[in-house]
Amino acid sequence: MAPIRTLLSGLLGAALLLPVQPYAAADQDGRTLDYRGLRVTLPADWRVVDLDRNPDACLRLDLPTLYLGHAGTQAECTGRAVAGRADTLHLEPLDGAPERADIPTVAVDSRNVLREIPPRSDSNELRYALRRAALMATVSYGATPDAVRAVLAQARNVAPPPAPAPAVAVPAAGGPKPRSAQEPFKGEGFDACTAPTQKTMDTWRADSPFGAIGVYIGGRARACAQPRLTARWVERQAAAGWHLMPIWVGPQPWHNAATGLPTDPSEANGQGREAAEGAVEAARSLGLAEGTVLYNDLENYTDRATWDAPVVAYLTAWTDRLHELGFRSAAYVSASSGVKALSAHYHQAPQAMPDVLWAARWNLSASVGDADMGLPAGTAQWAGPRRAHQFRGDHDATYGGITLTIDRSRVDVNPAALGPIGGLPPLS
Repeated sequence: MAPIRTLLSGLLGAALLLPVQPYAAADQDGRTLDYRGLRVTLPADWRVVDLDRNPDACLRLDLPTLYLGHAGTQAECTGRAVAGRADTLHLEPLDGAPERADIPTVAVDSRNVLREIPPRSDSNELRYALRRAALMATVSYGATPDAVRAVLAQARNVAPPPAPAPAVAVPAAGGPKPRSAQEPFKGEGFDACTAPTQKTMDTWRADSPFGAIGVYIGGRARACAQPRLTARWVERQAAAGWHLMPIWVGPQPWHNAATGLPTDPSEANGQGREAAEGAVEAARSLGLAEGTVLYNDLENYTDRATWDAPVVAYLTAWTDRLHELGFRSAAYVSASSGVKALSAHYHQAPQAMPDVLWAARWNLSASVGDADMGLPAGTAQWAGPRRAHQFRGDHDATYGGITLTIDRSRVDVNPAALGPIGGLPPLS
């Protein structure tokens, strides 16, 4: 992490609290910080990351952190799901703050009394447009937002903001016009923890072998914030011909009160339906049309005796609810666990199985054949253009002089060939 623009107030005194000084001082224990006229007192264990000084820094959601400034490239981001979500606060000028579509935003006149509580976010994130301070405050939390909202509510104005407050950056009323972003695709794709910059997307479209991209649209176990993910971003990638794979990172097969999946299949069923509803809300806010395939990221597990039943209950409920809401279902699962569980139960409820299977097996084989997917040889399960195989995990890739940390997949998906939503293609 690059050095942050803060100094000890005990050494420099009140002279630092000038309107022209966007970053002022921390006190002797490093817990109080002034940012663009707003004084914030932080818990002792929080990091402070200056995004202007380090534009490649990742807005991680698993470490208690105060982020300052607009997000940059986030080139340092890796990962998909995290077991423990932390309390974080991201402060940035209202001028230039993105129109986030994936989390609720509320405009408030005072940060001291946050009476306005946005609707609960299934991604455990809230956003406040602080008009008086001319700042956007994005709150991320673990189990509840109470602690980090208290940090924000106790903030104080110590100087006027550097410039008049612009209009609040919130999505347009009524939402964006729905669009298709999943033309039939057969070839290589990639996913990154956060949506790449437009420059990266344009360069990689021209110079890389990729034509599909996995984009994390929300979920309580999501590892990275998505400050660049807007309906406009989706619109531009669809127009450029990218095949988008929207990913929801819901509860996971591990024991954690905030991000874990219940071991009781009936409880897992309810969470699957809730996850589908959250994913559809995010997809609609991003302008993704009905019929879009939405992917549920469910990470690897080794205790199949404990997790197979709740995993199947969760993913079949996810599928059923997505179909009821007019969307198609997909599951990203490990070839050694989730694929085995779904395949073993396929015959029990084929109509409730995900429409598309995305198997993670990092064997460097760019194929969607049965063996590479972890499926029985010669199976009719997910036959046809209904498969993707993530064959290489976290690694750096460079095209056109731009480097990203990515996962790499072979994709063979044609939503138009999946038949009616809720129906099954014929098995051969």
